[in-house]
Amino acid sequence: MSLRQLLKRLPYFGASGPPRRPLDTISSVVSWRGQSSRSPAHWNQVVSEAEKIVGYPTSFMSLRCLLSDELSNIAMQVRKLVGTQHPLLTTARGLVHDSQHNLQLRGLVVLLISKAAGPSSVNASCQNYDMVSGIYSCQRSLAEITELIHTALLVHRGIVNLNELQSSDGPLKDMQFGNKIAILSGDFLLANACNGLALLQNTKVVELLASALMDLVQGVYHENSTSAKENRITDDIGISTWKEQTFLSHGALLAKSCQAAMELAKHDAEVQDMAFQYGKHMAMSHKINSDLQPFIKEKTSDSLTFNLNSAPVVLHQEFLGRDLWIKQIRKAQEKGKLDYAKLRETIKAGKGVTSAIDLCRYHGNKALEALESFPPSEARTALENIVFAVTRFS
Repeated sequence: MSLRQLLKRLPYFGASGPPRRPLDTISSVVSWRGQSSRSPAHWNQVVSEAEKIVGYPTSFMSLRCLLSDELSNIAMQVRKLVGTQHPLLTTARGLVHDSQHNLQLRGLVVLLISKAAGPSSVNASCQNYDMVSGIYSCQRSLAEITELIHTALLVHRGIVNLNELQSSDGPLKDMQFGNKIAILSGDFLLANACNGLALLQNTKVVELLASALMDLVQGVYHENSTSAKENRITDDIGISTWKEQTFLSHGALLAKSCQAAMELAKHDAEVQDMAFQYGKHMAMSHKINSDLQPFIKEKTSDSLTFNLNSAPVVLHQEFLGRDLWIKQIRKAQEKGKLDYAKLRETIKAGKGVTSAIDLCRYHGNKALEALESFPPSEARTALENIVFAVTRFS
């Protein structure tokens, strides 16, 4: 029995819907190139159409890994966490009920850009490779590896800091057990990713993905350090520093995976760079879009929290000034707790939200520019539609 099948049998995961998921100066933003008539109405529609183009629906990790005895055994252990408040449960539930199609995005983009580029016209050394729907088998393996790495990161980020536990978090033994399972399962996924990389037998691809993993660790380490004080007082960083840090934690994996896909097809350095630029700017747009959701949704729960180091907040602080921003935070605090609803309205009244939308579209334009070097095709159109969907806010 697969992990997905096991988890769906658990009462905690049977509930419908995904869990609630708590990057150049703005003056340089160019005009938005997207046309509303070309923008698909729904994100799910964009993903579904893209999946048909690459030949089959992309999974969030290798099916061979899902069906392995080792991961099935881990799933059995996860059942013991049902009824506790360990974050691993939320992560696992999100993997099963990913109705927003965000988890499979990275692998899908790798497959689409592989098909959009096609085989190299100057290097015939790949012509003997297996190809299905215009994509080499090694590129499909790379897409699975990318998803494995991303999923392993999600699992590892669910590890609880036992030193910060409160009585309301539940028994210590439950959290300790959950941490052990999170470490074990995350390491297992990473081990499978490393094994898959070795089977590709391409040292440059191994180097690219290894550096992406290093970037991820560095970026997550920074995120954890900035959230150590529950976001009460945020870091004094500008948007340029924020973009550098966000690229490490959210953009490097997709950017370097797209470049690696071009390397596997023996494309030259120019094509590889264009693929890298698309992956980078697409990932940045996607992250900013995610950061904007608590501020632009028509119906937002008053209790919904948001990251005070997110793009709209960092931009708001940059426009406002550090001293005034700290005063606003303290004004929104009541009895030691932050009133997020009150602070959200304060931020929406400033320039941070509109500037973040402009920045999201700036990166979207950069992603579209990178695609101009690829020949027209349905795969390229799908990549463009993904950008339009991520940068559409009306």
